Amino acid sequence: MILALIDEAVAAGARLCKACDIVGISVRTTERWRLDADGDDKRAGPLTAPLHKLSEAERQALLAVANSPEFRDKSPRQIVPTLADRRQYIASESTFYRVLREEGQMQHRERARPRTSTRPKEHVAKAPNQVWCWDITYLRSSVRGVFYYLYLIIDIYSRKIVAWWVAAEESMNIAADLIERATREQRVPMDTLVLHADNGGPMKGSTMLATLHRLGVLASFSRPRVSDDNPYAEALFRTLKYRPGYPRKPFESIDAARAWVAGFVAWYNEEHLHSAIRYVTPNDRHARLDAGLLAGRHRVYCAARQRTPRRWTRQTRNWTPVGAVALNPVSMEARFAN
Repeated sequence: MILALIDEAVAAGARLCKACDIVGISVRTTERWRLDADGDDKRAGPLTAPLHKLSEAERQALLAVANSPEFRDKSPRQIVPTLADRRQYIASESTFYRVLREEGQMQHRERARPRTSTRPKEHVAKAPNQVWCWDITYLRSSVRGVFYYLYLIIDIYSRKIVAWWVAAEESMNIAADLIERATREQRVPMDTLVLHADNGGPMKGSTMLATLHRLGVLASFSRPRVSDDNPYAEALFRTLKYRPGYPRKPFESIDAARAWVAGFVAWYNEEHLHSAIRYVTPNDRHARLDAGLLAGRHRVYCAARQRTPRRWTRQTRNWTPVGAVALNPVSMEARFAN
């Protein structure tokens, strides 16, 4: 039965090692079972109980203390030191937690529930102008403590910067104007675009949300204080600020900042061979020209391999076009669990 469940999970896309972990066996055990004619589980299991295991009397004494009127509203981190002050030791904090968890007594009982955040929904882009993400970053000015604000919108499928602006302030009005201009220039149809952003004020302001609703753009947001939920924007900002041409000194004026960013965007979109899209430019990927370029590279490599086959121990380099791109993808283990 266990082998049948594992085979079903693997067929559904789960990794073998993860499926084995869930049922509590190793991959080597499954291999041994498949080779065994009768298929019986011959694991002996633990022969003796741990020497330091709590006895039943000790376990009941622990529960009695934890549920006593004095300690029932306190955590084990408070119970154990209090008992130590009385020259009394029953068990460690971790043992208290483990026993209470096994007895189903670790439910939260306070009115203030712990904050929980749900992972953003997965969005998949199979073509340009289906999923965009955007963010704002600081650019230093010549005045100490004063910054310019760079707004950038990127298409996750092609990695192209579809819109940008440098302003003197963070504003939802500027953000709304920028997204409206971008959708107009890219001729994005209604109800076909997802726009992902962080949880900042300009991203969730009333003007911005009203503009997205009017344009038929679905808003998506990261979890609070989780930068990994907006990875494409973060990666782009790193590329911008760590490339050799980034100014070492602050920008003298907002016009100087805009001029530099304009040059960067032109280089990034038109010249930069992006590693995540098989080293084609974002403009070529956005225009759906990457398949032809990569097919040409594949022919060059195949011809080189035919000329000198001894130099090629494996297949030629993978020049297959990158397919769909996912934002906050759901792992195979999570898919299997659901």
